[in-house]
Amino acid sequence: MPKLYEYFGIIIMFYSNDHEPIHVHGKHNGRESKAEIILRDGKVVSIKFIPVGQGLEINKQKEFEAFVRAYADEIVKKWVDFFVYKKQIVPQTITKKV
Repeated sequence: MPKLYEYFGIIIMFYSNDHEPIHVHGKHNGRESKAEIILRDGKVVSIKFIPVGQGLEINKQKEFEAFVRAYADEIVKKWVDFFVYKKQIVPQTITKKV
C-alpha cells in the first residue's frame, strides 16, 4: 500500500492491488474517502469524490478534495510510475496549505 503524501494528518495512498480508474484513498482517524481522477486525451477532466464507509470528517474531506485537485496531475504520474513502470514511490509530507 504505497503512501504518496501526508497532508495535515491525511494519508493519501494507493492500495497495491488497485484498479482503474486512476484513484487515491485519503485516510484520517480510521475514516476514508477516495478520489477518482477522470482523464480524457491524457488530461484531467474531472475528479469524483466517494466516501468509503462513513467517509472523512467534513473538514478533512474538504482538505482532501483541495489537495487532490491541486495535485491531480502529479497523482496520475505516480499511478503510472507505480502500476505501469513498477517504480517505487517515495512518500512526501506536504506542510503548506493548497
